Amino acid sequence: MFQSCLICTDFTDGINRLIDCVPNLAQSGLKKIVFFHSVPLWSEGEVPRIDDEKVEEAKKRLQKAVDNAPDDVDVQIEVLSGKPLDTIPRVLKKHQIDVIMMGSPIKTLAEEKVFGSTSAGLAKLTDQPLNIIRPELITTYTLEELDLRCRHLWRYLLIPYNDSKTARYLIEEIKKYAQDRPADSLKQCMLITVIDDSGRRASLVAEQKIKDAEASLAKVKAELEALDIEVNTLVRQGNPLKEIALAALDYDISAIAIANDYENSIIKWTVRCFANDVMRSSWFPVLLFSPKK
Repeated sequence: MFQSCLICTDFTDGINRLIDCVPNLAQSGLKKIVFFHSVPLWSEGEVPRIDDEKVEEAKKRLQKAVDNAPDDVDVQIEVLSGKPLDTIPRVLKKHQIDVIMMGSPIKTLAEEKVFGSTSAGLAKLTDQPLNIIRPELITTYTLEELDLRCRHLWRYLLIPYNDSKTARYLIEEIKKYAQDRPADSLKQCMLITVIDDSGRRASLVAEQKIKDAEASLAKVKAELEALDIEVNTLVRQGNPLKEIALAALDYDISAIAIANDYENSIIKWTVRCFANDVMRSSWFPVLLFSPKK
């Protein structure tokens, strides 16, 4: 699906293990891979300065990715000093990148408000989609399991769809990247609409909502099938976050694709609200798109 990737690691998130998997990442279609680490400024003394020793140490740790690279894959290393939300955009200006990969631990809403989230902050700053992987999972994979995961990063996407403006944006972005996708990259999609059954009148209108959802998904299915993608559709009733998680388990998906409109202030079950919940809580890899600023 993507041909160039920026892989960001802080060396505690497990993402640094991907330096051993460059040939398998190449099998997912990647032709260019940039491994990145941000070194905090050395704060001892009155004036913060670049910690040259830590920078060189990080470069040496990432060098293995270059050594493991097949001849037809461009692998580069970038190590900058500063905060990730300051340094990552600098790297993106230097390199042509399709997708950003990073680790982000599961957090509650309260924890995110107190400690912040690099992935959420970066989504607001950049146009590139983010591929978010849970450190809790990637650190437990054997190397053999990790190799397989790297080959199938975007093979089967679960796509929540509710016919909103942001949901349409998500479909258009997936179509854009799917047009010239590498072989064996994006094979399948599962389109899912969850009808929230809360409220006293929910059961009275559920039947019509299901019919409307099925008709809407059928149209999107035809659009994606035109790009030679196998597409399945599913309509469920219940709590959106719970039903999406169950569908991901039932259908053996590779990642959940979502979009988040950070300018939308409507507080209800829209893609925005759902996207925030998924980013914080889903165990599955999340492919996050943000509308252009």
